[in-house]
Amino acid sequence: MKKLLIAALIGTLSSTLMLAATDAAAQDTSTTTAKKPAPKHRIIKRKANPAKEAKMDPIPDGSEHWTCAEGAQFDLKGDMARDQIVTVHWANKNYNLPRQATTTGADRFHDAATGLDLVVIPTKAMLFSDKDSSRLADECKTVAMQQGAMAPTQAQALSPANRAPAAASGAAGQ
Repeated sequence: MKKLLIAALIGTLSSTLMLAATDAAAQDTSTTTAKKPAPKHRIIKRKANPAKEAKMDPIPDGSEHWTCAEGAQFDLKGDMARDQIVTVHWANKNYNLPRQATTTGADRFHDAATGLDLVVIPTKAMLFSDKDSSRLADECKTVAMQQGAMAPTQAQALSPANRAPAAASGAAGQ
């Protein structure tokens, strides 16, 4: 009977140990197969670097807006009839363009350093780039020019039709 009792006790213990082992194995697999949350990545916020940001010059006060074909536009500050340097605001930058002498009567403002070239004839203005020999803007006109006026060029200011009537009549009387 002792042998029977010992065999029963061993059987009970072994079945208990087997159940405990399978429960432990099940818990181990459940914890290993369960998805762990991904580790949080540290987000580094960097300060803005003004040197890398695009520089945007303000549009000069008192400038005149020119609208061109294909949606291009620029602003021009200065009197084309008398100023030797005009400021053109193009592509968020200001360009100081000195007057160039021409034989055609067109007003030409060109800066060799930047390669920007503005040519104004009585009916329109054109903007060129010397760097890649391209036309940046064409058929550029002010609001007054769109309504039929001529461009305020130096040639227009010097023409006899635009001189003061008193000066013209004084010259005709002599």
